[in-house]
Amino acid sequence: MDKPSGKSLAQELKCSLCLFCIGGFLYNIIEVLWRGYSHWTMFFVGGACFNLIGRIHTFCRKGLFQRCVLCALAVTSVEFLSGCLFNLKMKLNVWDYSGMLFNIKGQVCLLYSVLWGFLSLIAAPIYSRCRTRLRDGRPKTPELTIIPGGKGTEMELTDIAE
Repeated sequence: MDKPSGKSLAQELKCSLCLFCIGGFLYNIIEVLWRGYSHWTMFFVGGACFNLIGRIHTFCRKGLFQRCVLCALAVTSVEFLSGCLFNLKMKLNVWDYSGMLFNIKGQVCLLYSVLWGFLSLIAAPIYSRCRTRLRDGRPKTPELTIIPGGKGTEMELTDIAE
């Protein structure tokens, strides 16, 4: 997350809430694609995880591998805490990893922790683009590199349309 650059606290909170909702929505889509269904509680888990992944990749100055490990740990922590609440305390039975290797109370397992580390490589740029769009109100114009005759020149997409 960059400095607010003149944006009010209310605008920053609105942006964070929108990112939370985007993350919750995307998480539900991933679950439906992965296992065929989702649960309403996963919207909240996904929103929290999306924000954590985005902030880790934004603020952490470590290498890519270290950021992925931090994201995997963050998502695993959120999933463990939400699993203890939703599955063990509230008995909603949203998921059960007790049959998986290296699981903790059936709420998290090593396989999914590693997968979330890799998935953060996709989630971080999505977070960044959404945040930029929400803060600036318009997307940046993408640049297209054209290599005529072996020499690269930068050309904006708007130049092509003219």
